[in-house]
Amino acid sequence: MQKIRVANFSISIDGFGAGPKQCINNPLGIGGMDLHQWFFPTDVFQKMHSGKEGETGKDNDYAARAFRNVGAFIIGRNMFGPIRGNWPDDNWKGWWGKNPPFHCPVYVLTNHSRESINMEGGTTFHFVAEGIEKALELAKQSAKDKDVKIGGGVNTIRQYMMAKLIDEMHIAISPVILGSGERLFENIDLIKLGYKCIENTLTKRAMHIILAKV
Repeated sequence: MQKIRVANFSISIDGFGAGPKQCINNPLGIGGMDLHQWFFPTDVFQKMHSGKEGETGKDNDYAARAFRNVGAFIIGRNMFGPIRGNWPDDNWKGWWGKNPPFHCPVYVLTNHSRESINMEGGTTFHFVAEGIEKALELAKQSAKDKDVKIGGGVNTIRQYMMAKLIDEMHIAISPVILGSGERLFENIDLIKLGYKCIENTLTKRAMHIILAKV
């Protein structure tokens, strides 16, 4: 059964999924990269970005699960890049180089339309200016019987959560304090939205929790 899910999304102890002052030099905000220290050493990350072997174990198990059975992604414009307003040109094609790690259709939420971009490795970026429901409709069609992954950032996940459109969320709570930035669950009542913690695992670098609708 197709699921709409979040996976491998990291937050700090104080609940921030991104640090303050996001910019081209700090795409995750000040301190934001520290949220993902559990992910960087994993075999999944290392093979994806360096072609070398990395660590196995529980962190790697969760990292691997995040990429299984995914047929399409939805991301916010802020996750795609630092450009705001109208697109000045077609030069910016994301943070990930010529061969992004998605390898399937990616729907980018935006207020400013743009032609789709075909990248190496099977990734195509589509830009959706008609809202979160339209992006989800297109992503579900592309994914067919596979899952749709809501890739972030914080604002994108919050919109889909508040609309009660996410079935399952894997959140990695890193032992990091950011102090400010974008809080994932601020003013959100997970119980009223129907979520329950169905799984939790503590590792040296993170607490992994799975929230699911029940």
